[in-house]
Amino acid sequence: MTAGGWGVGLVVTAFILGTPYLVFGFHSPSLHLVLDTVDGCVALLLAYLLHGRFVRTDRLQDLLLAQGMLLLALAGLGLTLLLDALPAARPDTLGVWLPLSLRLLGALFILASALTGDRTAGSRIAVWGRAMPWLLLIAAFALLAPNRDLLPPALAASPPPSAQRPVITGHALMLVSHALTALCFGVASVAFAVQASRRHDELLRWVGPALALGACARVNYLLFPSLYSDWLYTGDLLRTGCYLLLLVGAGREIREYWASQARAAVLEDRRRLARELHDGVVQELGYIRAEARGGLRDPRTADRIVASTDRALDEARAAIDALGHGVDEPLAAMLQRAARQVSERHGGRLEAELDLSVTADAEQRHALVRITREAVSNALRHGRAQQVVLTVARGERGRRLAVRDDGLGFDVEAARREARGYGLTSMHDRALALPGTLMIESGRGRGTEVSVRW
Repeated sequence: MTAGGWGVGLVVTAFILGTPYLVFGFHSPSLHLVLDTVDGCVALLLAYLLHGRFVRTDRLQDLLLAQGMLLLALAGLGLTLLLDALPAARPDTLGVWLPLSLRLLGALFILASALTGDRTAGSRIAVWGRAMPWLLLIAAFALLAPNRDLLPPALAASPPPSAQRPVITGHALMLVSHALTALCFGVASVAFAVQASRRHDELLRWVGPALALGACARVNYLLFPSLYSDWLYTGDLLRTGCYLLLLVGAGREIREYWASQARAAVLEDRRRLARELHDGVVQELGYIRAEARGGLRDPRTADRIVASTDRALDEARAAIDALGHGVDEPLAAMLQRAARQVSERHGGRLEAELDLSVTADAEQRHALVRITREAVSNALRHGRAQQVVLTVARGERGRRLAVRDDGLGFDVEAARREARGYGLTSMHDRALALPGTLMIESGRGRGTEVSVRW
């Protein structure tokens, strides 16, 4: 998108410069005022959203970008009323130099934001950062307003109504200011594009192309100085395009904020349900298991009740894990926790060889947790294993989960022919649904390895 923004801005500029018969110039003071107002409102909205993001993240980049947008908004909105209070000020002196200074300062803030990266801001920096735009506005006004009669005219009262050829006119400081602003926007555009692709930041994804159009707009203001006149040129259209892209980015930021609020509410509700299960169902099942083991006279009946209770406890603990942890937790950590809970209950040792970069979607994660629990439980209960090794890795043939034990082992082919054990069938069906494949390697006295590839 940023490359597209640069493409549009450069093509428009080249088309205007390379077509001498194209006359593009529209005299409309009211439309110029409308565009200035809209651009200032968009910058103010974005500054507000970025400040809210800074409050949540404490990231210096958000603070600097918010203050840069606030300076651009003040240059387009607040100064109109402020300068109207000074009737003696000429429109081509103080009315140009003061907004020009604020826009350059805003561009420098935006450049600093792009180069800051992911650094956090301390409390002292946060206080000074919030106050800085207003201090700069007061300082610029205090410096320029008393000397408004001594300020040189920045540009002619009205540039010619045509864009047939560049009209590079105006005071040298004004031209330098446009050039520096264009440079700041251009560098920040590229930097924000790189950071947006790395962090998957939806707002920065739109700030990059917007600043590309803003940089091209400043180049056009160098060639056709219409920013402080009643004429509309290509620079004004590119600048409006810049702020329209920023408006889209602001909309995406609002959407992301409310989506995160919804996710937080769902996660909190899941944690509440997990606490209820842990404090209610799990405690009752644990009590039933203890009573059945110690109070029933028939050992076989007691064993069946204990086995049934163990399965119920596994189900409850699996539900607690699913509800109490978000999908952002690494898959390998989730599988290790599930295996550790089963091994601790049955008195086995667990070792883990984990690749934390292995991922899976929500449905796959649930199936893999159930397979892990079943495999570890079978190894410790039926295989009488002393040690279980959990492996989560990524290989040439895809992702792999393996549970290996040092237990008694069993005849895999005989178990399949006789269709013994619902657990093996359940693991096989869950692996197929991933989609993936389940392999079981075992033998009498050689232990067992259950592996899943998906």
